[in-house]
Amino acid sequence: MGKRVRRRQLLSSLTKKQKQHLRDFGEEHPFFDRVSGKEAKPQICQLSESSDTSNSESESESEPEQVSGYHKLLATLKNASEEEEDEEEEEEEEDSVDDAEVNEEDVSEEEETAAESAEMQEKVTLSAEAEEENHGDGETPGESQKPPAEFTDAKHEALFSLETNFLEEEGGDDCSLKVSQDPFVHHVNKELKEKEVQALPTNPKTTHRLKWPTLGQLVFSSRFQRMETFKPPKDVDLKSLHLQKPLGSTWTKTNGQFMSGPQKSRCPFSPLQKELFLLMNSYRDLFYPERTALGNGEEIRRVYCLHALNHVLKANARVLSNNTRRRSQKPGLSEDDGFRDQGLTRPKVLMVVPFREAALRLVQLFISLFEGDSKKKVVVSNRKRFQSEYGSDPEERPPNLKRPEDYEAVFVGNIDDHFRIGVAVLQRSIRLYAPFYSSDILIASPLGLRTIIGGEGVKKRDCDFLSSIELLIIDQADIYLMQNWEHVLHLMDHMNLLPLDSHGVDFSRVRMWSLNNWARFYRQTLLFGALQDAQINSVFNRFCVNLEGQVAVRNVPGPGSISHVLAQLPHVFQRMDPENLATAIDARFNFFVNKILPQYRDAIMSHTLIYVPSYFDYVRLRNYFKREELNFTHICEYTQKPAVSRARHFFLQGEKQFLLLTERFHFYKRYTIRGIRNLLFYELPTYPHFYSEICNMLQATSRGEEATWTCTVLYSKFDAQRLAAVVGAERAAQMLQSKRSVHLFVTGEQ
Repeated sequence: MGKRVRRRQLLSSLTKKQKQHLRDFGEEHPFFDRVSGKEAKPQICQLSESSDTSNSESESESEPEQVSGYHKLLATLKNASEEEEDEEEEEEEEDSVDDAEVNEEDVSEEEETAAESAEMQEKVTLSAEAEEENHGDGETPGESQKPPAEFTDAKHEALFSLETNFLEEEGGDDCSLKVSQDPFVHHVNKELKEKEVQALPTNPKTTHRLKWPTLGQLVFSSRFQRMETFKPPKDVDLKSLHLQKPLGSTWTKTNGQFMSGPQKSRCPFSPLQKELFLLMNSYRDLFYPERTALGNGEEIRRVYCLHALNHVLKANARVLSNNTRRRSQKPGLSEDDGFRDQGLTRPKVLMVVPFREAALRLVQLFISLFEGDSKKKVVVSNRKRFQSEYGSDPEERPPNLKRPEDYEAVFVGNIDDHFRIGVAVLQRSIRLYAPFYSSDILIASPLGLRTIIGGEGVKKRDCDFLSSIELLIIDQADIYLMQNWEHVLHLMDHMNLLPLDSHGVDFSRVRMWSLNNWARFYRQTLLFGALQDAQINSVFNRFCVNLEGQVAVRNVPGPGSISHVLAQLPHVFQRMDPENLATAIDARFNFFVNKILPQYRDAIMSHTLIYVPSYFDYVRLRNYFKREELNFTHICEYTQKPAVSRARHFFLQGEKQFLLLTERFHFYKRYTIRGIRNLLFYELPTYPHFYSEICNMLQATSRGEEATWTCTVLYSKFDAQRLAAVVGAERAAQMLQSKRSVHLFVTGEQ
């Protein structure tokens, strides 16, 4: 009892969000920045191997084919897997039970052997105390001691099972799916030929440019011989979009704040939403690099939620309709290919978002699109638990935290970046926390998916649930550059591979193009971000091979973020010429060490901030500065708060001549670095507005040294996109054509 009491006292000082992140990673999230108060020292906690008891959803056993796939999925996780298994099996309990769950889950592996018997006795006691508060499940202490090795939820499995349900009478038959003009039917029924697939690697990509009123310059491209382009109509009728019930009636209510036009004849979409949905509804791959958290982020989220839910409802309606046809079919008649209506696994839509707050908004939109303004409420399983785990408490935000508006818009709500959740949708009902192989929609972060997929050589790994994804939505792709882009690449490498297990699929119902391993040619990818970046472009060009073609928005950048620089200082853009992209990293380092750094070694060039976007470049520079015994300090995203305070103080007082600063630290913290007199951009920032933010920091401690301020930027021809975003497209073209360094002077009035 002594250890448990001390552990409860330690964890009582942490918020619920901190406890969750502490269990997942053993440390605090880089974002969390307490301005006042002492911070509890992070303690590395590991989850115990034993699992907690299941609630009422685990009283009876599920079907063997569903249990096998889901059990293998859960077996892929290591430390965090046991907690996720509990989350799949239990509904959220009352707050009085939460503390007991934390105490059970925070037992480390080192303590597990010694405390095993005491822990089992504790579970019996806690189960008895929480019996009346656990949603009336009637769970007994004897049942709670049995480790739930399998997911058993017979009630909800039967309700949301596609194999055992039929189309409701009120839904009617799938007449809308029989219409040949329906883009969904046209897409899934399109047949590829073996010759087309074999010739795909050698086919040249054909492109065509069009200018749309709102989106601007569009580039249509395809590696298949057939490529069609179109322009948006002036007026859009919801009936012509083939929306599945009840979306046609609920969309206008859900999207009311973004509807445009006169009151009597209002368009159900904003101008941007109309053009985006027309492209989505054509089932082409789409890359839109102008999504902003402060501007159009919410209206984009609504329109792709509409498309995703419309796709799922149509696919499920076809399966349920065929179930009805098969039930009414006379015995002895052979089944033809008309019943091929599904993939090798059930998940159809994968939505990748960076934070739990984004997942919360997606689910809320799904509920709104089901309910609209009707009095009939949609049935949502595990809703209370979802609100508790994905919601946020406003009081948890640190006090006196003043950051730019775009920062507040990105880091709003629950910013935990390790999560995944399955959502099953069937006949005006939504099931949250559904097993992956019983889900229609998967919502996850790149990190949450990476812990399931695992790496090469790992025994416990699973990616079969990605085999039949028909719609992939990657939102806020630019944020993943600040998290770990390797997780995104790892995910794309495992998309639409043939599954290793059957997972109980009825192969007589599987579409032929899924059996032929051609699912990647039918997958639609929607990619949204806030900037044009080479790594994001590479993912779109490499992994998007939709037979319908691809559409990318390629607008010319505006005047550039340099026009927002208020400090009056000269900007010197030093050009280097690496031979190729592979040698650009070494060429940049050598150019900086041999030509740039010697100019700043003099004591008169003190207070020099070196801004380094890449963490690997930062480590390389830090090690070089240590070898050369230069007077410097450094701050990165992994630097502890006391060390950050010391580094800022030494730099402000001039005790350290150089300060190395990483871009990810600036992204997560947005501290104002005081005392800057000389700026060195080792590479152009990923976000163009970071350039003006860093330059304007010189005004923070202005003491009459304006005449001595300097700003030097390193760039090459491979930085064309970032250069255009900073100085403008026209000026960037001139700078890239010229092989000499460029001197610019900003007056603060541009």
